[in-house]
Parts: sequence; C-alpha cells; structure tokens
Amino acid sequence: MAKYKRVVLKLSGEALANKEEKLILNADKLKSVARSIAALTEGGVQVGVVIGAGNIWRGKLADAIGIERGTADYMGMLGTIINCLALQSTLEEIGLQARVLSAIEVEAVCEPYIKRRAIRHLEKGRVVIFAGGTGNPFFTTDSCAALRALDIEAEAILMAKNGVEGVYTGDPRTDKDAKFISHLTYAEMTKKQLKVMDQTAVSLLASSSIDTIVFNMADENNFIKAVNGEKIGTIISKGDINNG
Repeated sequence: MAKYKRVVLKLSGEALANKEEKLILNADKLKSVARSIAALTEGGVQVGVVIGAGNIWRGKLADAIGIERGTADYMGMLGTIINCLALQSTLEEIGLQARVLSAIEVEAVCEPYIKRRAIRHLEKGRVVIFAGGTGNPFFTTDSCAALRALDIEAEAILMAKNGVEGVYTGDPRTDKDAKFISHLTYAEMTKKQLKVMDQTAVSLLASSSIDTIVFNMADENNFIKAVNGEKIGTIISKGDINNG
C-alpha cells in the first residue's frame, strides 16, 4: 500500500533529452516516465508533474546571447510547456488521462493553473502536469515543484534523477570520495550546502510535512518503491528520521 497518496513528480528537462542524436526529447525516456506514472496511478496515487526546460533552454545560452534574465526566464517557461505537452501526449498514448495546467496563459494548448481545478483533476484520477514554472521570472522549476506541492497539499515530492542514486556529500560523477546520504532534513541540507534543489524551494518546504525523495529514475520500479516508503534513494524531511 502506498505511503503517499498524492505526490508531485519533479523531472529535469535534461532527463528527457536524446543526447546521442542531439534532440530535445527521447521517445524511449518519455515512454519510461509514462509507464512509471501509470504504475503509480494504478496503485491509487494521485500524480502531479513538474518538468524543467534544460533540454531546450539554458541560462548560460541567454548570457552568451545577451538576453536579460527576466526575458530568459520567460523563454524557459515556454520550454517547460513544450516538455509538458510531450509528456501529456505520451501518457495519453498509453491510455492515461492527463491535463497540462500552465502558470502563464497559453489557452490554445493548455488550461490555466487554478488550484481547485488541479485538485479536481487529481481526484478524478487524471495526471496533472504543471507547466510554465511559477509564472514569474527569477524562480526555478524546483521552486515551482515546492509551491505546487504545498498548494495541492501533496504528501511528497518525488525528485527523479538521471543516473544518480540520491544525495551525496559531493558530485559522485567528479568526486570519488563523495558519500551517499540516505536520510537528511531540510535544515541539514541548507547547513551542508548540498545543491539538491534551490534554496528557495528548500525554504518553502522546511516547515512543511512534505517529504522529498531523491532517487534514480533509470529503474522504473523505483517510483513505486518511493511512494510505498521503501528504502530507496535519499529521503529529505522536516525533522530527524530515526529509521528508514
């Protein structure tokens, strides 16, 4: 039985890219995510999704071109809509109902974000994909995931990582001495300056009862394990955890 009944799944845009062919999206990765979401909904879990836009638009590119930060952030928000529509299409291909709700109005392709509407969709068993970030520049999709989780009263954020098992003391891809951390509080994450999510998101979640589970998305079974409260990845919570 699922420990968490309503969750927000946070995906990076890069995790959906086809790096081999230098394409912004990879059909196999989209299908893998869709299957994982389907497994969650089949278990009675209500699922919201937030996707970044790093596969389409990066701040470094904006700096190189000379685009000011606010405009660059709005361009990133548009990138998230592209990713969200791609996931919606993939979910519908496997028989799931999905709705894209955007913080910026793009009525031709998605609904505006309204809290009551989002919750109603979730209660009807639909996957709700939150596009357009927070609708404001200077905020990341990490902050969007935290805000949406708080707003819809989710019980957990599932932070699915590409090729990383959880939180480490350093970057395991470059630091051979980096050690895996299984349990962590939001306060400890701030104190240790661990860059799992941006500080605004951490501040939003620090006083909440929402857990964040960081895990490797390569194994589709990890999604189910995370919502069932099994020992997988790293769990970040408000208070101390004495056991897993």
